[in-house]
Amino acid sequence: MPSVRDTILLLAVPLAAALSAGLILRLRPVLQRYALARPNARSSHTVPTPQGGGIAVVTALVTISGLLIAAPEIGGRPDWIGLASGSLILALLGAVDDLRPLPAGLRLAVQAGVVGVLVWQLDGRLLPGAPLWLERGLALLAGVWFVNLTNFMDGLDWMTVAEIVPVSGALLLLGLAGYLPALPALVAACLLGAMLGFAPFNRPVAKLFLGDVGSLPIGLVTAWLLCQLALAGGLAAALLLPLVYLADASLTLAARAARRERVWEAHRGHYYQRATDHGLTVSGVVARLFAVNLVLAALAAATLFWPSWPVTLGALAAGLALVAALLRRFARAPAPAHAEGAPSP
Repeated sequence: MPSVRDTILLLAVPLAAALSAGLILRLRPVLQRYALARPNARSSHTVPTPQGGGIAVVTALVTISGLLIAAPEIGGRPDWIGLASGSLILALLGAVDDLRPLPAGLRLAVQAGVVGVLVWQLDGRLLPGAPLWLERGLALLAGVWFVNLTNFMDGLDWMTVAEIVPVSGALLLLGLAGYLPALPALVAACLLGAMLGFAPFNRPVAKLFLGDVGSLPIGLVTAWLLCQLALAGGLAAALLLPLVYLADASLTLAARAARRERVWEAHRGHYYQRATDHGLTVSGVVARLFAVNLVLAALAAATLFWPSWPVTLGALAAGLALVAALLRRFARAPAPAHAEGAPSP
């Protein structure tokens, strides 16, 4: 028999999925009228498509986790309040930016403020051997970067689904296995459910996009979850789970900075975008991403199930090699016909 805690975690998934899908059905006519993403030179889609599905995802995530956190088996209400408040602030920032682009400096300042509050609330050490100020400073930079890279990588139909579903699903399973505290396990379950509710509307060719209103808070929540996993002793696992996103976005940013380009402006230089430019279909890209993420999840779990230096180093090496092979494939490989996707960030 599953425990009450496990039952709550498992119940959160269908509840969040149902609320997310239901809200999307109600919101789509409004988004179709007021929040169309129109194709431009950097887009991967060719037909004006409503964006703003993130409103439903974030609402479902915050609402279901907020209801279930009342259970004594979950706890952690102060941390949840900080996370939920930060998510709603970034959702509002993203919603405004979706309708009328905001200055990059303003967006970055708000993101840094939100991430800074969550870093200030952290309980425990990520790098015990480093000075606390250095650890927290690095955590702040990493959090802001993760918020932005999630937005940068949300550029094809099902792209964020193929990333967040395996990551949040793995975190939920680790929570059920006792490797993640109850609160982050609940948040992971709600994020998983909310993304599953959104997925049918975003499948290629998408009828709805997340928009910045979704990608920014999803990046924040995922960064917080990975940080909680690292604090629970799973630093290597926290690095492995998002490794594709980390590698693609970081390498692309570094290359653009080296060419002295304006790194804050939208572009089509990501590896996954180059893959579609070279002829790989949108479905082919996201299927490969999803498959690699499943392997990364297994490697991450191995570092926790068999904690030892040989296993950890082997898992990290295998993960890096796998992601390098995927990005190499994206950068080169021609394949049959090009398919429509979603907009580049």
